[in-house]
Amino acid sequence: MKKALSLILALAMVLALAACGSKSGETETTPAPDNTPAVEADSLTFKLGGTGPLTGGAAIYGTAVKNAAELAVEEINAMSGVHFELNFQDDAHDAEKAVNAYNTLKDWGMQISLGSVTSKPAEATSAENYADRIFALTPSASSVATTAGKDNVFQMCFTDPNQGSASAQYIADKGLATKVAVIWKNDDVYSKGIYDTFMAAAPGLGLEIVSDTTFADGSDTDFSVQVADAQSKGAELVFLPMYYTPASLIFAQAKATGYAPTWFGVDGMDGILTLEGFDTALAEGVILLTPFNADSDDARTQAFVEKYQEKYGEIPNQFAADAYDCVYAYKQALEAAGCTADMSNEELNDAMIAQFTSMTFDGLTGAGMTWGTDGAVSKSPKGMIIQNGAYVGLD
Repeated sequence: MKKALSLILALAMVLALAACGSKSGETETTPAPDNTPAVEADSLTFKLGGTGPLTGGAAIYGTAVKNAAELAVEEINAMSGVHFELNFQDDAHDAEKAVNAYNTLKDWGMQISLGSVTSKPAEATSAENYADRIFALTPSASSVATTAGKDNVFQMCFTDPNQGSASAQYIADKGLATKVAVIWKNDDVYSKGIYDTFMAAAPGLGLEIVSDTTFADGSDTDFSVQVADAQSKGAELVFLPMYYTPASLIFAQAKATGYAPTWFGVDGMDGILTLEGFDTALAEGVILLTPFNADSDDARTQAFVEKYQEKYGEIPNQFAADAYDCVYAYKQALEAAGCTADMSNEELNDAMIAQFTSMTFDGLTGAGMTWGTDGAVSKSPKGMIIQNGAYVGLD
């Protein structure tokens, strides 16, 4: 009789423990994908992955995105509601490495994505996001091909066409010049996309393109021919739809010849002030369009800049601000949809599509942001000028 009673009590304890483990709202144990010991994961902690260049010539962009995403995750995880586990992989601004990094994240169990930081890698990884039905919100990959034909890939940044036409409009509206030179990179989807729409818009706005020169990988260190062409044809302003590394060389080589036009860049120029070894005096007076103004008197922007400087020792650029907004936009969307971490990728994907095509979001890089079904964001750019080694708002 004692034996039977002991067995009954033991069975009752097992059933009680099993029942406790199934209660909603409590933590459960899930196996890690790499065969490491199981970890606890609550029902509101989502695995957020992303890739970007943490090494190589574009590392400033990827590092800024990673840093700002980490900062946003830390803040959000200290609040109630949705939490995140962030995994950010280096893709060295290379499409093949980006796909490998994406697969690493997929094996880790990524549920939602920050996509990739730069356009060419993002075009490759966005195809994977689409095939796997893992929703992506990229902070900075601005090519149209990143989102084209992919209903679950969205952008926090302006698209390349928007940057090109907006730059032409801004130059005309502000009366910055009438004679314009353009130097662009012909084997880069980012540069070409902006160039195409700038060139299409310029004539109708009264801008005369007096010099149109280009370059490609392998010829991106000597810009003497391009600078001489712009100078000899009397260009008052030189439009540079490119990343900061070639731009920094153009500034140095132009100064050596005594050529000092107005320089006008796009969001890829952001980060030049933190480029290692670069004399920031060379960028004095450079104008660019960006959705983020680090010297804004907006309280939320000031708090972000202060925390970022304290944590990483530098002023955040637009890439950092867009990444920070991405994480907070995910928080808003996941909470509004009532998502839980035990939902499938497909379920989360559908919920995010529904939210991002219907919600309005206020962030550091824009108020009242909305998204179309093509994944493009609607927000207003801001003019910035570099003065005394810092960005100063023009608008």
